[in-house]
Amino acid sequence: MRVRDKVIVVTGAAGGIGRAMALRFAAEGAAGIVLADLDESGARAVADEIGDRAVAVRADVSVESDVAALAEPTPFGPVDVFCSNAGIIGGSGLDAPLQEWTSLYAVNVLAHVHAARAVIPGMVARGGGYLLNTCSAAGLVSCPGDAPYAVTKAAAIAFAEWVAIHYAAQGIKVSVLCPQGVRTGMLERGVEEDHLTARAVGASGAILDPADVATAVIDGLAPNGSTSCPTPRWPTSTAARPKPRTDG
Repeated sequence: MRVRDKVIVVTGAAGGIGRAMALRFAAEGAAGIVLADLDESGARAVADEIGDRAVAVRADVSVESDVAALAEPTPFGPVDVFCSNAGIIGGSGLDAPLQEWTSLYAVNVLAHVHAARAVIPGMVARGGGYLLNTCSAAGLVSCPGDAPYAVTKAAAIAFAEWVAIHYAAQGIKVSVLCPQGVRTGMLERGVEEDHLTARAVGASGAILDPADVATAVIDGLAPNGSTSCPTPRWPTSTAARPKPRTDG
């Protein structure tokens, strides 16, 4: 799918990967972009960078009604691409309190469910649409030091695969974006705190700039394309997970 003339929703759009994707979508000629974030002023700043083709909306993606509101007819028309990008980290292992597990599950998993429930019926009625779910390499290879994050990101990938399998015949395409280390506020805070997860990410290879991730997204959305990242990423609509080894 080319993003030119498409209407796109991006959650977690006030900074990091979300901001970079929004700016790149605008540069590629998107008809309109809805920028959703808890940080409405941050989302508004990104909208100001883009101009008349963007609007900022305060939304809590853990609340289904907030996500459903994003799927209603936007100022630019019906949604063609929904980028469920918002995510949070925890930082704990087995000692993580139940509330931490609950919070990460609500944002990192259920937000994707809310989005799919909100936009898929309309997309099917119009003949197709695209879901792009920002997950993480942590969902593929786990994550030292943060059990709730690793588990919820794996669940997010599993849900995307389920949607891709069940709705492909109705024109719904689904991709997951799974970069490893990206230079965002989330990672920078972990580095400042000398958290195990941030140390592991830093030791694993190059840290990507959000703009590089946005370029990979554009490549992956192109017809017959696949996102190119220096870290693992599988578009669930076109590729399968690696097969597990059985030779011991």
